[in-house]
Amino acid sequence: MSKKDDKSEQFDEFVKINKWDGTAVKHALDDAVKNALFATRPHLKEQFGLINTRLILCTLAVGVAVMAHGWDFTHPFPESKPVLMFCVVGYFALMGVLTLHTTFREKGTFAVATEKMPSGERRLWEASSDMKKYDDKYTLVLSIKDTKSLKETSSVKSCASFIDANGIVLDNHVANEVNRLYNTLSIEKKEK
Repeated sequence: MSKKDDKSEQFDEFVKINKWDGTAVKHALDDAVKNALFATRPHLKEQFGLINTRLILCTLAVGVAVMAHGWDFTHPFPESKPVLMFCVVGYFALMGVLTLHTTFREKGTFAVATEKMPSGERRLWEASSDMKKYDDKYTLVLSIKDTKSLKETSSVKSCASFIDANGIVLDNHVANEVNRLYNTLSIEKKEK
């Protein structure tokens, strides 16, 4: 194996971030949680419905903007006024729907998975997080929804619990926390 291969493996093992950049910290921790959730649980199948909905809304908005631009290019302004008005209203309506979707439906959700039970029932697992600006508290929420109920559990810890002094994400600490939350929800489901 060459030195280049050794270096690429070393970079794959550790994620180093600027620990003073709150957004980078949150995204790195979200990625670590997602990796921990799916790495040891092959029965969980990742779902992309939330991301696909956001992508469709953005694509429609860009399509409306391109249509307005193209129509205005082929039919100069006074003639294209009704189409431009329609496109402007449509674009802002789509952006409003996108904002509502990301604010009220996604709510910081970064991982969605389904689990098929032996009884044929499907359970939906969601992982979401929050980290306020200029705050070190990372809030991780893991929820499970089936046909009967919705259960969730959360953890609020300092991001220093998951990142060392050099800015390297401690994947084993993240995995321990994810496993603790996952096991808490799994045990609650088995008791019922």
